[in-house]
Amino acid sequence: MNQTIKPFEKELFGHPVGLYYLFFTELWERFSYYGMRAILVLYLVAQTGGDNPGLGWTNDNAIALYGWYTMFVYVATIPGGLLADRILGERKSVMLGGLLLCIGHSVLAIEHMTAFYTGLAFIVLGVGCLKGNISSMVGGLYKKLSNDKRDMGFYIFYMGINIGAATASIIVGYVGEEIGWHYGFGLAGIGMAIGQLFYWRGQKYLSHVGNVVKVESKSSTNSNLISKIFEKSNSMIGFFLTLGLALTIYLYWDSWSYALLVAGLAFAVGIAIVIYNDGSQIEKDRILVTYIAFLIVIVFWGAFEQAGGLMNLYAKQKTDLVLTENFVVPASWFQSLNAIFIIIFASVVGAFWVWWRNKGKEYSGIFKMAIGVIIMGWGFFFMSAASNEVQYDSAGEIVEKSAMYWLVLAYLFHTIGELCTSPTALSFITKLSPARWSAFMMGAYFAVTGLGNKVAGLIGENASEIGEFWTFTGIAIFCTVFGILFLFIIKPLKRLIHNAEE
Repeated sequence: MNQTIKPFEKELFGHPVGLYYLFFTELWERFSYYGMRAILVLYLVAQTGGDNPGLGWTNDNAIALYGWYTMFVYVATIPGGLLADRILGERKSVMLGGLLLCIGHSVLAIEHMTAFYTGLAFIVLGVGCLKGNISSMVGGLYKKLSNDKRDMGFYIFYMGINIGAATASIIVGYVGEEIGWHYGFGLAGIGMAIGQLFYWRGQKYLSHVGNVVKVESKSSTNSNLISKIFEKSNSMIGFFLTLGLALTIYLYWDSWSYALLVAGLAFAVGIAIVIYNDGSQIEKDRILVTYIAFLIVIVFWGAFEQAGGLMNLYAKQKTDLVLTENFVVPASWFQSLNAIFIIIFASVVGAFWVWWRNKGKEYSGIFKMAIGVIIMGWGFFFMSAASNEVQYDSAGEIVEKSAMYWLVLAYLFHTIGELCTSPTALSFITKLSPARWSAFMMGAYFAVTGLGNKVAGLIGENASEIGEFWTFTGIAIFCTVFGILFLFIIKPLKRLIHNAEE
């Protein structure tokens, strides 16, 4: 007797059909985000006069805003995850996030400073609702399937991200630099609208994932999370220690902005401990490993996200961009290299790790992420070499710029490192997170990604004082040492995940 296959049970090329709708949704969302990112810093530092005026900011101020903005984009995934876990579910939260992003990018197309900041605020809220939740939905499609198929599903999903990023940096970058910055912002908004249409059309294939998980027991998951911070000693201690750090920053460094940031993180720390307390010992062990893995995430993105700030400005100001007599390469195009390399090498890296595992070698998520940090760090040695090529006259003006191939090589190594780290981390978190906290844990992952972005901004802000050579070299050495240290503690961490990767 034939049984009718429900839409969400259908497969295409061995994967759930819903994966491909999420693929195209994320492709266009990343088109909008990376398109805007490719021109944001360039727009901020562009002179106020001329045919395509910008805001005329200094490099340090532009990188500072970029750091704050990219941090808040990802930190917003924590409330976005809580909204999904407790109220809307992941599927409806993604729909809401897409609508907010459409509004934000549309507002950015308006030539006014109020519109500029308002647009950024809407984008922060939109990414907060969408980014972590759509990634968690990918994991939900594979609950009854093998971990190998899940990992490959995330690689496919990751390809969508990077197709969007590659085309955005080229198309939006060209429109922004050559036609008008606000035309570029508007084009990014059109991309997001297309992504929303794909997501709406794919609802019948996604109806079984991204819904609110009903918890029958009267556990802490049914109570106010903020109040739960003050019911256990460890969560109270974590909250007040972080709050004390915020007060210290304010009193000794007179920085209200960073003090306010750390004060907000105090609640995140408290909630993280509440979630740790809410479960069996096995769940606690797995959550602990996830939190430790977050350190890798912060370091990785703190280095990697120099791409949108310091390296973007380096390409514009200190790289010889003359390709032919009649053509100068737009600086924003270098932002596409990472995505193009991912498209080329994603399957190669994925196949390598399968071969590596079949040889009986270490294959854990922590191992792959640590190796990724090391490889990505080595990419900055090429930037060190590039900075040595730049020559200045007695007045400090640049008389000779560095070659473009140094940037190409740096982005190549950064990409290989990313392919070892980022899709692995996404899959790793879905394997270790309890179902009732899946959206929050994915949101927490993107939040620490945001902290990494802020670290990147801080490094970029101080590059002018430290010197670009020592900035790039220091990043390379630190990432290498950090990755090696994690390789030494893999065995105890593997015991704590209790075979979640098998």
